[in-house]
Amino acid sequence: MKKILALVMTCAIGMTMFLGCSGNGQGATSDAGATGNKAQSDTITMVWYPNESGGDLEEARNEIGTIIEKATGKKVEHKLTTDYSIAIEAIANGTGGIAFMGAQGYVEAHTKNDKVLPLMIASGESGTIDDAVYYSWLSVSKEKAEDYKKDGKYSIDNIQGKRMSYVSNSSTSGFKVPTTNIVSYFSKEDKWKNLTAEDLMEGGSDKFFSEVLYGGSHQGSAVNILTDKADVAAFCDTNLVNYVDAADGKINEVGTTYKVKADAAEPFNTLGGKEFVAISSTPVLNAPFVINTEVISEEDKQELIDAFTSDEVANNKKVFVEKDSDTKGFFTKSGDEKFITVEDSWFDPIRELSK
Repeated sequence: MKKILALVMTCAIGMTMFLGCSGNGQGATSDAGATGNKAQSDTITMVWYPNESGGDLEEARNEIGTIIEKATGKKVEHKLTTDYSIAIEAIANGTGGIAFMGAQGYVEAHTKNDKVLPLMIASGESGTIDDAVYYSWLSVSKEKAEDYKKDGKYSIDNIQGKRMSYVSNSSTSGFKVPTTNIVSYFSKEDKWKNLTAEDLMEGGSDKFFSEVLYGGSHQGSAVNILTDKADVAAFCDTNLVNYVDAADGKINEVGTTYKVKADAAEPFNTLGGKEFVAISSTPVLNAPFVINTEVISEEDKQELIDAFTSDEVANNKKVFVEKDSDTKGFFTKSGDEKFITVEDSWFDPIRELSK
């Protein structure tokens, strides 16, 4: 626990590592939602961020839904969204009972309603909490990558004045972590000594960035650099793994070139062969499944924990997808990955980023 908290805090607040380092009977609804119904029902609504709401991930969503249905005996309805704020509000107000969301989204939902609590996260390759991280990238198009080198190495020194793309201001790896790192790095200069994360939310001639875009999803933010709408983009590795391959370098290392797969699904279906380079890579706390305990009973909560932390689920190839598999999923199996429970306090490092 201490090891991973120290890792994330070092990366997110300092810059040392920044530069180095859903079954049968299941339905789906779209963004439009009613106010929360706190009464227990025979249906559990599973809320998904825009990143996981694409058609190419329907089988993965349904597999998660099937596990929930078998564990609780209740029908699962999937709520697909196009905006982070809709997903956060849905789990906070009880429209949704379970949600898969980033750490920052969880913190925001818990602040709105302290009955929203973490259920579990995916472990790291070790099968423990120690390496339960994914990565936040700042990336640029391959054609312009040389412009972001200093003394022969990739750095963020030249991002000022550029067109910037984020995911959403409620995104952990697509906004909170990169803006914290940018502020930490550039506030050492007299010109930017008073720089804040809020200053990075909008562009303009008198701003740090000339223009600021929001992709709405990690995929959308990546598309912004591949279509030359932005010069620099923030997004994470896990939401891009189904669409790109490492063409040159190792995954999650600074300087690695990624190429869009020829058969990539939307929104990359017209961008096959396009390349980008990660000029920074920062580890981030793994995204949690969270529940609204006003909607999910204590009995159902325990049934869910027992099911998801079982060896059966850990070995489910539709949940933890094997490396190089054609199956599209949310989690990769490269070692002893499995689901493990965490407490609210595990997300305190993310709260620290807003102080």
